[in-house]
Amino acid sequence: MEKGDCVENIKDGQKVEGLFLVSEMAKAETRAGKPYLTIHVMDKTGTLTGRVWDNADRWEKECPPGRVVRLVGQAQSYKGAIQLKINSLHKIADNEVDLTQFAPATSCNIAQMAAELLEIVKSIADPHLKKLLLHFLKDSTFTDDFYQAPAAKNMHHAYLGGLLEHTLNVTRLADMVAGLYPSIDRSLLISGAILHDIGKIKEFSYPVPPFDYTDRGRLVGHMVIGVEMLHEHIAKLKEFPEDIAMRIEHLILSHHGRYEFGSPSLPMLHEAFILNFLDDLDSKINYVERLSSQVDKPGYQWSEYQRFMERFLYLTGNEIIDTKEEPLTRNRQESETPVPGVKQPSLF
Repeated sequence: MEKGDCVENIKDGQKVEGLFLVSEMAKAETRAGKPYLTIHVMDKTGTLTGRVWDNADRWEKECPPGRVVRLVGQAQSYKGAIQLKINSLHKIADNEVDLTQFAPATSCNIAQMAAELLEIVKSIADPHLKKLLLHFLKDSTFTDDFYQAPAAKNMHHAYLGGLLEHTLNVTRLADMVAGLYPSIDRSLLISGAILHDIGKIKEFSYPVPPFDYTDRGRLVGHMVIGVEMLHEHIAKLKEFPEDIAMRIEHLILSHHGRYEFGSPSLPMLHEAFILNFLDDLDSKINYVERLSSQVDKPGYQWSEYQRFMERFLYLTGNEIIDTKEEPLTRNRQESETPVPGVKQPSLF
């Protein structure tokens, strides 16, 4: 089915017709008591706010959040921003649309990233850890989610395929660091890098934006969920050493580095310290790259104050990054809100 108009190309006064994903919908009344709808729609290129002023009761049934609709309306400039006056909209069946047109997604090739991760696993020396990781990566129920999930709700790698991209980056870094320091247990560090965020496939709801926490994700958190998943896979392996299982548990539970960042345990193993630093490094690089992707003028320029990094950033545009996500200057909520008084908040 043809996509039609894209958000990034819509201009003031333009007639708009195309497919869009409804991310939010609310019903209200004018001062005269007439019902109307406020609808937030999106595609891969951006988001827009629209309003249905007439026949709100009729159109309300056609635009539940999470559904793709065919929308007809008029673009209007209001206080310097483009909004939509929506004339009609109709639900589109899920099997008739490609959701990657409407949700931010990794620019990397999923199949290539998965293949590279598998090759790294095959290079692991410890036979028990290699068998464990292969057990995960050959489980299609696991990989179907692992290759699609975002790594966060709003912050780093907050797009489809983001979890795999982040995991591969941390694993690459772990492999390089292990090559520099002979004292590091490469098998353990790489295993921790691959498994540290596996619980996020159950922490977040996806693929339909906006990404949000599941009930279990909010109540339990991805680290504890990840350890539960680890136990489930180990239980299917014969005679897996308890001491190795304990070390992997520790890497998962401590990888945020501090109690105030949600870690049930502080890093106490050599490899756990390293994993915490590498995880934070890749998270912050992705955050800065996404800010750079929003720079639309040539040369270096200052960002708005980034409260999560407690500084302004001097950025130049990055033409490679093109995730078309929301600006990163919005207020964030939930577990991504930094703890007052703590320097360098976590981006996890």
